[in-house]
Amino acid sequence: MEVRSTYKYARISPFKAREVTREIQGLPVSAALDLLAFTPKKAAFLIGKTLKSAIANAENNANLKPDGLVVKEAVVGEGPTLKRIMARARGSASRIQKRTSHIRIVLSDEIPIETREKRKAKREQEKKMAKKEIKDEASESAETVAEKKPAKPSTKTKK
Repeated sequence: MEVRSTYKYARISPFKAREVTREIQGLPVSAALDLLAFTPKKAAFLIGKTLKSAIANAENNANLKPDGLVVKEAVVGEGPTLKRIMARARGSASRIQKRTSHIRIVLSDEIPIETREKRKAKREQEKKMAKKEIKDEASESAETVAEKKPAKPSTKTKK
């Protein structure tokens, strides 16, 4: 089951917030909270707030345990931009754009939780299989080359 939480009109640029959300996608909830706690950015605090809200939604509304939840999706969309002006030289003005963003986090319990150890073991297994396939292909190509080249009888005669 999927559970979502949205933080609208967050006073941070979407570009800055996306940098943090990319890091937590696909992680278990506990690992994502740890990562956000030790990330020294304003976006980490705002995303952490949204993640905690999504966990609370999962517990209260969907009766799910937070242990089995995974961050399925963490998206930062662009919100409305506040336009301000700043006085410049000779009576002119320049525009300042204060950007806002909408942070949406979707948690799911259907995705299997992958730890580093499992991921590492899976990668090593894939490497072994690739090496084995390369060896098999090399031995097959050597056999076909041997089959294609029949022994030629020597046609040289001595004079």
